[in-house]
Amino acid sequence: MRGERDVSAETIPPGAGRISVLGAELEDLSADDVVARIFAALESGNRARVLNANAYMLNLTYENAWLRDLFKAAEITFFDGVGAQLAARILSGRHPRRTTPPEWVFDIARGVAKRGGSIYMLGGEPSAAILASERLTAATGVRVAGVRDGYFDHAKGSAANGALVAEINRARPDVLFINMGMPRQERWLFDHWDQLDTPVAITAGALVDHLAGRVRRPPKWVADMGMEWLVRLAIEPARLWRRYILGLPVFGWRVVCARLNRPVGGGDR
Repeated sequence: MRGERDVSAETIPPGAGRISVLGAELEDLSADDVVARIFAALESGNRARVLNANAYMLNLTYENAWLRDLFKAAEITFFDGVGAQLAARILSGRHPRRTTPPEWVFDIARGVAKRGGSIYMLGGEPSAAILASERLTAATGVRVAGVRDGYFDHAKGSAANGALVAEINRARPDVLFINMGMPRQERWLFDHWDQLDTPVAITAGALVDHLAGRVRRPPKWVADMGMEWLVRLAIEPARLWRRYILGLPVFGWRVVCARLNRPVGGGDR
């Protein structure tokens, strides 16, 4: 497992020392910090929602009051993307670090296995979700308490959701990975956190596809240059063109307006 820094989730309440970017409250955390905070929560018996934000998520947070509420209440939040980092520098003068779940999922799995615990993988295409879980177990020895693809009725109060929450609670995983893409995964967590018995829930986007080998991250130097979005756009143009071609200019304009303290149009603000 990564570093064993004593960063207690119990002593760092939501909101403490955070950077506000377009309504999302985020922390300056490294991969080691995120791992340490998750296990601090598990060891102390606290519960923790683990959220990340890139430029796309910050646009969504700006537009949706429920997302702003979720980030404010979440116990662990972090920067995932150069765009979010740059916005933080412009708006706060601080230089936060960034990380992403694929960087530390194996550390979490190994640590959970060492504790004799389990994880639950929620989301993704059915065969990918199963393959991802099998590969994670083979690599770390972690027990997978359950796997559920993302193809079900996500509407709050639906019978499918009720059955899923009951299944997760029966499985009693230490960590629930929610891999349904933004903002569907955040909305599901927002709607069901109070019904879950799971100590830790992590919104992890395309983690299932990464573990299953269906998506590969570009070299680190590409991400460090802030060009990972361009690689992703080239690979999946039909799915991502609106997010990047339309979304990034809007994001930049909102950051500039926030820096100048000028109001701009938003959603349910």
